[in-house]
Amino acid sequence: MKRQYSQLVMAGGCFVCAVALCILAAAAGESGAPAGGAADAKLAFTATGKEFTFATGVLCGTLRGGGKSMGLLPLWCGDVNIAGSLGILSPYRLLTTDARFGTAAWDWASQARLLPDGSVEVRWSPDAQHPLEITAVYRWSAPTVLDFTATVKPQQDLRKFELFLASYFNGFPVSLVYVQENPQAAGKPAFMEAVKAVAVWQAFLRDDDAARIITDGRWKFPPNPVEWKIMPRLAAPLAVRRDAKTGLAAVLMAPPQDCFAVLTPFGEEDHRSLYLSLFGRDLEAGEFATARARLVIGRDISDEQAIALYKAYVGK
Repeated sequence: MKRQYSQLVMAGGCFVCAVALCILAAAAGESGAPAGGAADAKLAFTATGKEFTFATGVLCGTLRGGGKSMGLLPLWCGDVNIAGSLGILSPYRLLTTDARFGTAAWDWASQARLLPDGSVEVRWSPDAQHPLEITAVYRWSAPTVLDFTATVKPQQDLRKFELFLASYFNGFPVSLVYVQENPQAAGKPAFMEAVKAVAVWQAFLRDDDAARIITDGRWKFPPNPVEWKIMPRLAAPLAVRRDAKTGLAAVLMAPPQDCFAVLTPFGEEDHRSLYLSLFGRDLEAGEFATARARLVIGRDISDEQAIALYKAYVGK
């Protein structure tokens, strides 16, 4: 396995040891942490007042800075703060065909607690604006691998519910999404760069049902309505933001059954963002539904390595 890994990842620095843990654990079918405690104290958050700090040996920073539901902010790799002003892995818009619940999940009161395995659970309780409960768990699987899991329990039937998971980066001017037929690569499966000449806001969809969801009117709900340009179909819910100055890459992914769209502005647009549209199905009142996503940070991650990371994640 170590020999297979060294052939797979020929990157330098911290990325090698971090992703080795991830791939070896996935190959062995291990969770990376035994029941009741973190496998490595470095892969645990620390409760500090209303926020949670971390130092994995590669990355460090804060989850829920100031007690706000804005994901990772800051997120440091060495002397580089990767996170933009609205954080990374932040639940943002909560949408259905018929409604937008509040402005953003980061404006919705929530509570958080440290779990015995070193992960953090965040809970949003139903209120007048939000007829649903959301529980999110942030868990380090390796020094550069953060897993996000969201479980939703609605109080009423929801049509094509969407949790719009947002990540904003500092720098990272190149945005790429893995598509089935990339016109930039002679129509072959490849990462397609989001460029300004095509559109400002670009939506890469899983299938025809996803196209119907994205155009059902939900993106006209204020504030900040968006007109998405429909792009080639996804080969997988997998995207990369790259920063040539630092050599860093941020890889976002989700299982195909959990994520119906990957969305991004063109790479150099000021938001420097990537978004995952999670769930995308009807939910009945009282039903529990779960969706997952993963973030990997590393140096000099090639397209081939990003695809390999995704296959390890989803078990292919």
